[in-house]
Amino acid sequence: MSRDWEQCYRDGETPWEKGASAPPLDELLERMGAELWNGGPVLVPGCGLGHDVRRIGEENIPAVGLDLAPSAVERAGKLTTAGHLQFEAGDFLDPEWADGRTFAAMWEHTCFCAIDPGLRDRYAESAAAVLPPGAIFAGVFYLNPNDSGDEDEGPPFMSTVEELETRFGPWFELVDGWVPTRAYPSREGREWIGIFRRLG
Repeated sequence: MSRDWEQCYRDGETPWEKGASAPPLDELLERMGAELWNGGPVLVPGCGLGHDVRRIGEENIPAVGLDLAPSAVERAGKLTTAGHLQFEAGDFLDPEWADGRTFAAMWEHTCFCAIDPGLRDRYAESAAAVLPPGAIFAGVFYLNPNDSGDEDEGPPFMSTVEELETRFGPWFELVDGWVPTRAYPSREGREWIGIFRRLG
């Protein structure tokens, strides 16, 4: 049974909420620069309170934060003053949501790891649907997020570089990837930054 994300925000049960953008995103921006986003807009699915969206916005890049939880979207909007940033409630995995939408790039942080692993192919299809050929899909993925070592325990659910290449391979080519040197406490060495380019 999937988690009720809206109820989590209403109840304040949001342990993933760190109050700041993901450290690997900062590392990525310093290493690759704002050119990575091709001028925007950048889609950030599962944006939560929008910290990563605002970090991308600091580079003067338009960005759109998307989340299933209306409460998260509402709070993200209240925390945001930049006019080139937007937030909306919606389901990234719903083909109807993606229909007719195009983004210059996409940033992944907490969406892929949070969904049921059985939905990951649909995630890859959704990413391909909203990105044109040549667009960049970048993200930080969890290689071993759980202390228990149980890969089925989650969310967050673990992934491997091999799985990511396989799932995204039909639509994307891997451009670069590395284990970030920056991470939230307790996540050191557990994450992987991947940069993929949409095939066309």
